[in-house]
Amino acid sequence: MTTRPTSGDPAAAGEDGRPDAVLHAVSSAVLAVTRHLSVREVLQVIVRSAGRLLDARYAALGVPDDDGSFAEFVAEGLSDRQWEAIGPLPRQHGMLAAMLGDATPVRLPDIRRDPRFEWWPSAHPVLKDFLGVPIRDGDQVLGIIFLANKRSPGGFTRHDEELLTLFAAHAAIALTNARLYERNRELTVVEERTRVARELHDAVTQKLFSLRLTAQAAAALVETDPPRARAELDRVRGLAGEALAELRAVIVELRPADLDRHGLAETLRKQVAVLDRLHPVSITFDAGPLGDLQPETEVTVLRVAQEALHNALRHADASAIHLRLTAGGTGVRLDVRDDGRGFPADAPPSRGLGLVSMRERAEATGGSLTLRSSPGAGTTVSLEVPA
Repeated sequence: MTTRPTSGDPAAAGEDGRPDAVLHAVSSAVLAVTRHLSVREVLQVIVRSAGRLLDARYAALGVPDDDGSFAEFVAEGLSDRQWEAIGPLPRQHGMLAAMLGDATPVRLPDIRRDPRFEWWPSAHPVLKDFLGVPIRDGDQVLGIIFLANKRSPGGFTRHDEELLTLFAAHAAIALTNARLYERNRELTVVEERTRVARELHDAVTQKLFSLRLTAQAAAALVETDPPRARAELDRVRGLAGEALAELRAVIVELRPADLDRHGLAETLRKQVAVLDRLHPVSITFDAGPLGDLQPETEVTVLRVAQEALHNALRHADASAIHLRLTAGGTGVRLDVRDDGRGFPADAPPSRGLGLVSMRERAEATGGSLTLRSSPGAGTTVSLEVPA
């Protein structure tokens, strides 16, 4: 239930209440879906947009699960250190539980004075004025978006409540679409894996089977009939080349559609621009002339860039990340550099599986991957592959 409104609510809450500001905030969330981002990234866009729209010091969004906690919980206004000190995701208690059960907006001059308020961890920032609105899809509560500690004097107004309620209605559409997109992507991945398995079975597997039998025949003839053994080995060489060609054809079919539409450099530029808007870290990209690249080279560079960039965002605690793509000689070089915490050269990071995957991609196309880092001096991932 909405509590006492602040007296003197203006008809329009200043510049932040203008229709164009509302539309801009709403479009940011909807645009995240059209860029094929994950549900969590859409949640981050919604939270950031709501906080800016209503000039709140803190903004958060919780998506409830079925076990009395939250499946997703994102917030703006807290540092990574504060998050670590606060601890696990919140449970559905106190005001959060009340809002999930009642599914109506709540506006308070001081949340600490409300009887539904229980407690927060000692490391939690002190919240005072509070505005919470459920994100609903029909009768289902998809989540709760709430703001606290408005920067401008007077706390949240009735007009702020109306704006956030309008924003939450559009956020529900964005969140539902993001979930549908992720489910559709999961189904597409399953279908694609099935198709690739069928392709491998029908083409590559048969050639590999023939290659194995021919190699066995050649081995048996080495001592008794060297000329025939040489002929069989020539056939092994031919079958291996055919199998490699089939594998490359499958890889080309799996290349992202954006590479065909925009090319490698522009695809990376667009992805970096999206992530730069979503994260407080400064993410930049530059590229020199690349010329014509083999399809498998483009896929390798793109996937390694994505993995290295997301590793830096998740683990580096960096303030800036820079990607550079250049061509030289007969190859292409990608450098992903961050100014984060780094790590000792003799102590590989916990993100080892990602590094293994990147190295395997590099070696599969005849390239190499190197990692340079030291404590406090950031990390650079460098990929070199033939063009």
